Amino acid sequence: MKSGQAAPGGSHPAPRVTIREVANAAGVSRSTASRALTGRGYVAPQVRDRVREVATRLGYVPDATARHLRQQASQSIGVLVSDLSNPFYAGLAAGISQQARKRQYTMMLADDGGSPEVEAEVAEAFVALRVAGVIVTPVSAHVSTYLARQRIPVVEVDRQFAAGVCDAVVVDNGSAARQLTTQLLDLGHRRIALVIDEMHWTTGRDRLAGYRAAFAASGVPLDDSLVVTAGWDVDAARIEAHKLLGRSEPPTAVFAANNVLAEGVWRAAAELALSIPEQLSLVSFDDVSWMSLVRPGVTAVAQDAVALGETAVSQLFERIQSPLAPVRTVLLSATVAARGSTAPPSGAR
Repeated sequence: MKSGQAAPGGSHPAPRVTIREVANAAGVSRSTASRALTGRGYVAPQVRDRVREVATRLGYVPDATARHLRQQASQSIGVLVSDLSNPFYAGLAAGISQQARKRQYTMMLADDGGSPEVEAEVAEAFVALRVAGVIVTPVSAHVSTYLARQRIPVVEVDRQFAAGVCDAVVVDNGSAARQLTTQLLDLGHRRIALVIDEMHWTTGRDRLAGYRAAFAASGVPLDDSLVVTAGWDVDAARIEAHKLLGRSEPPTAVFAANNVLAEGVWRAAAELALSIPEQLSLVSFDDVSWMSLVRPGVTAVAQDAVALGETAVSQLFERIQSPLAPVRTVLLSATVAARGSTAPPSGAR
């Protein structure tokens, strides 16, 4: 009967198999068994294979807590994202997980729901669990500065709150937003709305700056009333988009600052029987799967979330290996996936 299985007759489960029992069964010393199972230090291949076969047969599971106490850090990294129901963050987590596994690290994944309070609680839990490092999509500066004070390597990804304190991997939001807005201006649009969730984080701030920069470069006056804050979920965005598109002078094009907002605008346009792109052009930051499934497809800035996560892991392990190296920010470019959701405004055709 393997360790952890209930004994017949309702007795207590058998105690966990220890590394000493594995060593005795394999006919080796405890230190040799430890080297064979951890991969640290030399063990003859045939001995290593024998020890691992015995460990599997006995149901041995390493005591991670004891190992972490000896090493002062675990073979795991903490990952804290804002919303796992959003495909962008799910892709980011997938990229991190793939790269962590290649380095034989496990990933502890948490979702803070955009709450600074939850973010702080998770950061404290990561410290208690002795993670080797943390990758975070921060919603405040607190999490990164706190982890840095605890001497835990941390990489901010997607947005940056603690420049100069820790490493970061971000997308060039400003350039991509400017490019997308310029494409709409070149089509002849002048009333281009920006539907955005926030303007204080680096993501929202830089996308707004790129939008404004496109107008400034073209010499076209910008109507500030067309910059609309639309909340954090699809339904809130849909309600605000209804108000925007129902104005006496509605926009002829909408730039949604992320995929959630784009879905809200798309739904509002459908409910108002506005044809895309004949009556309304729509573009988005963040390219997710539904945008290529609908007709017409939605033109969007394509961030490679998986690559973003992979780059963050690489940066984290560089920091673990070189803790005194200068802090750096890695800036990744984004591309525009052009589809069928834009056209010149109806009056200009």
